[in-house]
Amino acid sequence: MADEVRRRILDREWRQGDRIPDEADLAVRFGAARATVNKALQMLAGEGLLDRRRRAGTRVAIDPARKAIFTIPIVREQVERAGMSYGYRVFAQRMGVLPADIAQRSGVAPDTRLLHLRAVHYGDGEPFQYDDRWINRDALPGMDRIDFRQVNANEWLVRNAPYKRADIAISARNADPREARMLQVPVGQAILILDRTTWNDAGPITILRAAFPQGHVMQSDG
Repeated sequence: MADEVRRRILDREWRQGDRIPDEADLAVRFGAARATVNKALQMLAGEGLLDRRRRAGTRVAIDPARKAIFTIPIVREQVERAGMSYGYRVFAQRMGVLPADIAQRSGVAPDTRLLHLRAVHYGDGEPFQYDDRWINRDALPGMDRIDFRQVNANEWLVRNAPYKRADIAISARNADPREARMLQVPVGQAILILDRTTWNDAGPITILRAAFPQGHVMQSDG
């Protein structure tokens, strides 16, 4: 029930500001109990997708992406807001099989081939963020035609690949040799790590491990 309402909002079948059918009507449409409908709409209101008001009914929230619990930032915008000149470089791109631990965590079959991309975002020529990213080209029609050597993956995915849920974990650890090289820091220096996986109905869209140099301040755009 909640998944279908969420899909209609994300696919813009129900647009921002639209009043959606009342609970009784939705219960008939979906063959669900009224209590189930009420619970689903409450959950979606909590996610920021719906605006529920007594006597005024339920409407699709205005700018629901900004009201969601978590909004994925566009790194270029973060760099530019900090007053720096933005740069981006792809160091590696190839098709490959996910490591077993990542495949298990993301629910991907062990033999599934995904696009593996390693890239660095820069601010005034200095590393701002290192991305080690896996992209599931089957998750969105037409994505297999995008050359992510020429197109910034972070920005393209934020603008073109709406997600229905995300798993996020933030941690700190010592930089391994590759992370140290990409971030231009000594091996073993403490760095900040963000692990994020996003999903839609087709499965995981992208599995990202972003690494940040010491002193980076994590900001939310939500």
